[in-house]
Amino acid sequence: MRYELFIGNRYVRSARASGNGFLSFISVISMLGIAIGVAVLIVVLSVMNGFEHELRERILSQTSHATIRSFSVGTSNWQQIAERAQSNPEILGTAPYVEGQAMLVADKKTSGAMVYGIVPEQERSVSQLASNMRAGSLDQLTPSSYGIVLGSELAEALSAKVGDRVVMIIPQATVTIAGVTPRVKRFTVTGIFSARMYEYDRNFAYVHMTDAARLYRMGDDVSGVRLRLADLFAAPRVVRELGRDLGGGYYVEDWTHRHANFFRSIALTKRVMFVILLLVVLVAAFNIVSTLVMVVKDKSADIAILRTLGATPRSVLAIFITQGTVIGVIGTLAGVALGALLANNLEVLVHVLERVLNTKFLDAKVYYMSDLPALVEWDDVIKIAGTAFGLCCLSTLYPAYRAARTQPAQALRHE
Repeated sequence: MRYELFIGNRYVRSARASGNGFLSFISVISMLGIAIGVAVLIVVLSVMNGFEHELRERILSQTSHATIRSFSVGTSNWQQIAERAQSNPEILGTAPYVEGQAMLVADKKTSGAMVYGIVPEQERSVSQLASNMRAGSLDQLTPSSYGIVLGSELAEALSAKVGDRVVMIIPQATVTIAGVTPRVKRFTVTGIFSARMYEYDRNFAYVHMTDAARLYRMGDDVSGVRLRLADLFAAPRVVRELGRDLGGGYYVEDWTHRHANFFRSIALTKRVMFVILLLVVLVAAFNIVSTLVMVVKDKSADIAILRTLGATPRSVLAIFITQGTVIGVIGTLAGVALGALLANNLEVLVHVLERVLNTKFLDAKVYYMSDLPALVEWDDVIKIAGTAFGLCCLSTLYPAYRAARTQPAQALRHE
């Protein structure tokens, strides 16, 4: 080992031997500050990554990767669109749908809802609605049966359960002898689903596509065709290519466009939180500066003796850079270990705190989900550790430069 590294490592541990416990305490505080800053950064970014991943999975479990529809109210040639899409090896499934708004009334309670007309057999190829069923069965949606599947929160708002009757009021007028009246139809609740996302569980209802087309007077037309792709991140490219192959005149929309506000806000929050929490690491790096400045003052006699023995200013510089680097390495590694440990067990810790404090940290009505997922991405960990270690290395330059400029005669004048 080069003597500069040896002496630098000794200075990190020599506070007790020299009797100056204050310097040892400051070094430990510097390490803890770096470790806490790195750990907090890892936990926060892991929570943002987990939230983004979980939100994407829950959204796409209930909806499709992409949709294609014509610019008019209805899409008449949807069979041609489905056949052309099925010929593309990147598209795994297609399903037609009818979309509309309605008012649901049950047990003197009312609630608005987005009603989707689907074909259960084809819906399985584009979404996980069948696996999200909590009561009843999706297969009970048959043509002309007028069955309806409600979201769990919507069913609770209507106090409806499987077998109950729900009145659907359609915002389309019917002219009768008595005047203009809205269209009304009674449905039987055949199932209740839960996507574990409040927005969908509270606002979505499903009926058979034939019943929806009849109610909304679509005839043989549908609102559009839903698609599921092998690679969800290729959805923007694939649906636009399909739209061009169909000759244009179609509105194509993928999940990145439909839910762009969600994911843009998450990406922006991640960047802002990284910059803000990096200030914690920067403050800890300033502690290294103050620690090394005090060490240089405390070890001025040692520096002078080394210089008289032939040590060059560059060697003295290397000694104190080594000491600051060791503090940075220990603090960074401890922070990475602590952050990964907390992030991987965060959901359990949150549930324990909720039981102890008898409170709920996440309201599904506000945050769309009630759990706090965390996903450790090692690219982020490497970026955080590299940035923290770089700040620690930069903080050693000024104290080491002062130590290298120490004049032996002046340092030993009063010894």
